Amino acid sequence: MAILEVLHFPDPRLRNKADPVEKIDADIKQIAENMLETMYAESGIGLAATQVNIPKRIVVIDLSEEKNEPLILINPEITKREGTETMREGCLSVPDYYDTVERAESIEFNYETLSNELIKTNTDGLLAVCVQHEIDHLDGKLFIDYLSPLKRQRLKKKIDKQEKLQQNVL
Repeated sequence: MAILEVLHFPDPRLRNKADPVEKIDADIKQIAENMLETMYAESGIGLAATQVNIPKRIVVIDLSEEKNEPLILINPEITKREGTETMREGCLSVPDYYDTVERAESIEFNYETLSNELIKTNTDGLLAVCVQHEIDHLDGKLFIDYLSPLKRQRLKKKIDKQEKLQQNVL
């Protein structure tokens, strides 16, 4: 297994759209394992393949305290959204930044497992938010896209300032 490099905003590769997984084979299973290892190493609860520069529709999620209940979604697709809910979100690709985002309160979605089983399910709460957040990544969208232009501009300035400080240290 390997820990992969997580892309950080404003890296333009985060805007790439993922391609469907045509065949779930050993390579896809290895990518999913590497993504899980990366997510755990970064103390995240979800990771999309596009965040590690892999343009495939793969998502890994683990909301358990013990980090021992991984959920691997291949070709996930939301089929129904109901209600609205606001929740404070963060993102491994936008480190140290959190803000409130409005999303569907409950969702119905489909995905394939690593054993080629098609699952149709519904969920709400944190898992619904996480699935929506990660599928957005697969579509080239970040949670900060839901924020006002002013908040996005402030975030960009903050990141630019941090990068300049890091360059001066090196």
